[in-house]
Amino acid sequence: MPIRIDQVVTRSGDAGLTSLGDGTRAAKDAVRVEAYGTVDEANSALGVLRAHLDDRPDQAAALRRIQNGLFDLGGDLCIPGVDGRFRLGDALLAFLDAEIDRMAQAQLPLDSFVLPGGSLAAAQAHLVRAIVRRAERRVVTLASAETVNPLVVQTLNRLSDYCFVLARHLNDDGRADILWERASG
Repeated sequence: MPIRIDQVVTRSGDAGLTSLGDGTRAAKDAVRVEAYGTVDEANSALGVLRAHLDDRPDQAAALRRIQNGLFDLGGDLCIPGVDGRFRLGDALLAFLDAEIDRMAQAQLPLDSFVLPGGSLAAAQAHLVRAIVRRAERRVVTLASAETVNPLVVQTLNRLSDYCFVLARHLNDDGRADILWERASG
């Protein structure tokens, strides 16, 4: 379905309210708005990561697919009471599972916790992972009070796993990971 956006600045949010996907108004700090807003933040961080992958077109293409799926996921979150009519199906979840399995096969076994960092792209993947975990927490809070597509929490959980495995992949499959060392005293 083509989408046309004729006006970006509407001033309708100047009083701290926003329109949900069904046209109802909600406070900008409402649990639902916070949930899909955090998904949007994760999607934006994925875009930054993609910008660091010019030399890895296959990986950049995978991230673009994930970004499109996150847009569908956010679409499900922005519409209250959708009566089971969801945009997000299980295709993104299956894709993430397959990608995790593919990348993990080449990785060194883990014998320590991994600190976020390493290459610039890996560090960005760790940042995305942390933002996705926050989005997952926000969605769990929303789901405790309202109907949410059950695939949303599963997909966010898997996406954070994917980001961790991707970070290790971008750190030479774990060879350039920065491992945790117990701080003294």
